[in-house]
Amino acid sequence: MRTEDLHSLTGAYALHALADDERAAFEHHLADCGSCERESLEFAAATARLGLAATESPGPVLKDRVLHRITTVRQVPPGGGTVERARRVVPRGRGLARWALAACVAAAVGLGGTAVWQYERAQDAGDRAARAQQRAEELAGVLAAPDAASRTVRLTGGASGTLVVSERRDRAVFLASGMAEPAQGRVYQLWFDDHGTMRPAGLMDPGRGSQAVLMEGDVDEAVGVGITVEPAGGSKQPTTTPIALMNMPV
Repeated sequence: MRTEDLHSLTGAYALHALADDERAAFEHHLADCGSCERESLEFAAATARLGLAATESPGPVLKDRVLHRITTVRQVPPGGGTVERARRVVPRGRGLARWALAACVAAAVGLGGTAVWQYERAQDAGDRAARAQQRAEELAGVLAAPDAASRTVRLTGGASGTLVVSERRDRAVFLASGMAEPAQGRVYQLWFDDHGTMRPAGLMDPGRGSQAVLMEGDVDEAVGVGITVEPAGGSKQPTTTPIALMNMPV
């Protein structure tokens, strides 16, 4: 796969829409491409926000205006010169990136709040869906908060993580990109660093290298966030040396 093709996969990667071989190639590419790394994280955040989008039927006036305009817009014939000129003007990579963004928007609206994965232990499927939707709304609320502050750090193996904190909401979101899958029976666990005391803050999906996680619990007086590798199901206290420690964003 050519490098210019890899640059166009940021949107699909953020939506977990790549085949396994494409995902592996793109994650390898992420280790050396800061622009794709930033764009993938931005798409992941945008996906969470767009997941809250609601549809609304247009009023009769707007519908009539659109139908009238359709009759006045000239359709470009297949293979027409206008399309060919546009292809020559727009660089291939940039055009594909815009297509990826459009696909990201469309898919996010269709997926709704289910784009965000987190462990749920509710027994009833309806209860699980309601709780997942609530988490998605809270996650998007943090990302869209006027006072949201973020900090991006490099992690092991070329991965990266972005911590987003809203002081007003007293909540935090962790956005991961390109993280290696943990060993079987293990899971990444997030922690709040309360001045040296580590407080559990949720688990990450072991099967996804890129994801958005609403951290469990209030930020409160935490001064940082840590990540450890724990047994499946998590631990009450860290059992391994943190693979990452980061300060709260200012």
